[in-house]
Amino acid sequence: MFMNPALLSDLFEAITIFCFGLSWPISIRKSLKSRTAKGKSLFFEVFLLIGYGFGIARKALMMTALDATGFLFYLSFFFYVLNALQISIDILLYFRNSRLDKLREAEEARAANAAA
Repeated sequence: MFMNPALLSDLFEAITIFCFGLSWPISIRKSLKSRTAKGKSLFFEVFLLIGYGFGIARKALMMTALDATGFLFYLSFFFYVLNALQISIDILLYFRNSRLDKLREAEEARAANAAA
């Protein structure tokens, strides 16, 4: 009557990673539209990326050493990779937006000096 504990564990992991991943498209959209890095934390995003990297490494280890398989196992692996990709995009946007912030600040300083 009850689900296999390994299957249930894979299901919970896939749902968890899926839920975490829902926020990244929103963050990417905000980074694209705002064109500023203000309010973003590179430190936070890098540590999340490292965490997803370890999740991917765990899945790879389980596939090779433990012969783990199954739809839910691969689904959670897919979500780890997808989330890492989305965080990477947001990190690249952080650097783009930081550069745009510096250019904007330099332009504002030039305009202020010209007005003075």
